Amino acid sequence: MTGAARGLGEAVARELAVRGAQVALPGLEEDPLARVAGDLPTASQHWHVDVTDHEAVARVAEEVRHRLGPASVVVANAGVAEGGPFVGSDPDSWRRVVEVNLVGSAVTARAFLPHLLDTHGLFLQIASLASIGAAPMMSAYRASKAGVEALAHSLRAELAPRKVGVGIAYLNWIDTDMVREADQHLVLRQLRARMPRPARKVYSAEYIARRLVTAVERRAPSVYVPRWLRSVQAVRAGLPGPVALLARRELTRSEFTATGLLGAGGRAAETIDQSRA
Repeated sequence: MTGAARGLGEAVARELAVRGAQVALPGLEEDPLARVAGDLPTASQHWHVDVTDHEAVARVAEEVRHRLGPASVVVANAGVAEGGPFVGSDPDSWRRVVEVNLVGSAVTARAFLPHLLDTHGLFLQIASLASIGAAPMMSAYRASKAGVEALAHSLRAELAPRKVGVGIAYLNWIDTDMVREADQHLVLRQLRARMPRPARKVYSAEYIARRLVTAVERRAPSVYVPRWLRSVQAVRAGLPGPVALLARRELTRSEFTATGLLGAGGRAAETIDQSRA
């Protein structure tokens, strides 16, 4: 379970443990992960690792096998976000969103798929409305989430003959520190305010986690929270045109600037980038 230091990842880890699973928590933020692992009702452990580092994640996968046994469920949840115009955006922040969200998911899958091949388990990719929508001002996040959707579809086809399931979770706004911080920035606050009323609603991480873990238990190929997101799939090809027309009218009313990486997870990702510089 990646990205479990707080927010949705923490809620999913807790829900898995409540239902009897031992949970392995690899991620950047060692102290929060240690707190989460220590609070879980099952024997769970954490590892300090950057999910974009293939060799390090591969080592963690072997340690998980040794300490807890081969994984039967892998949840690729680690993610960061930023908002603002692509023109003039910070290329390092933009790249980091894609690296964590897309490359990190691929690294996680590559490291843990040998486990799932042994257990005939399930890989659950956390995606988003951004995977299928056409929102402006979130180019890095949208590109990364469209990428993880494509990755999951490809893996599902490849792994079906080997009895490994691949699920995709399409989610909307969740009450996490990342979303709360996003609302403090004009560009993302106005983006959400201009969405249709049902699309603005924020759901608790605990509610989303219950839905996700139930989908895991059922080996569902997809889960949509809220459920109306499924209907967006039917019209996704027609979305870019109307969204562009709306943006042409609305985005001229204010001057927008980039948000930088959002939330505590984003700041942790920035720290890794600075240490590599």
